[in-house]
Amino acid sequence: MRKLGLIAGNGVFPLEVATAARQRGVKVIAVAHQGETKPELEPLVDEITWIKVGEVQRLIDVLKSARVDEAAMAGGIARARLGDSFAPDSRALQMLTRIARFSDDAVLRALAGEIETEGIPMVDPVPMIPGALAGSGRLAGPEPTDGQLKDLALAFAVMRALGAFDVGQAVAIQNGVVAAVEAVEGTDAALRRAAQLSGAGLVVAKAAKQGQDLRFDRPAIGPATIELLIEIRAAALGVEAGRALILERERTFAMAENSGVTIYGYGG
Repeated sequence: MRKLGLIAGNGVFPLEVATAARQRGVKVIAVAHQGETKPELEPLVDEITWIKVGEVQRLIDVLKSARVDEAAMAGGIARARLGDSFAPDSRALQMLTRIARFSDDAVLRALAGEIETEGIPMVDPVPMIPGALAGSGRLAGPEPTDGQLKDLALAFAVMRALGAFDVGQAVAIQNGVVAAVEAVEGTDAALRRAAQLSGAGLVVAKAAKQGQDLRFDRPAIGPATIELLIEIRAAALGVEAGRALILERERTFAMAENSGVTIYGYGG
């Protein structure tokens, strides 16, 4: 039986990867992160080891001991909480000294490099999940207005311009004015700040950063995203067609339809 080493971060994505892998007859060996990974992952995998963020050698030891055929990362680590949960071991510290700039993508690439030097290939888990990526055009909710489409075009242009500087994956626009750009605070805090400044009717866009390695970190939306958009009374959400991940797809689209929030696949 093929074995997948699942390096699990936060959110529901690790749960979806584990479920899809086991449905394909793959044995799942999970390494989960304390304070980040949902405990609901445990019954969905064959083996699980809990580590602190930064325990790179222990992570690798688990994968090697289990003789996994390949490994995949699923789910993020909240950067804002690293001050409380980051416990780098000596291998992590050595790895970090070789990184020129501490962007999310650079750190994830470096971690993948450490794992691959041990003979364990890193793979993209998304192909395991049928229909996981966003299509083009209206995906749920009302048809976007011309003004909303213009705001989406501006939002994606802003993200293309800032992506090389590792500045977030989300931008909020209100009638042609940039209301917020996600930074270290994360998407939710950035969008709440935008709503406080600009009120209802925001147009939000999520996209991958320039040069981002999509094996490790994709822009993603799910039910929690729609709940937030309802809370801040946003009008529309644009995601990159063919690149953005849609978690719990049916539930996400149903929530958008019922609440009148547009989900739009941009580009593709």
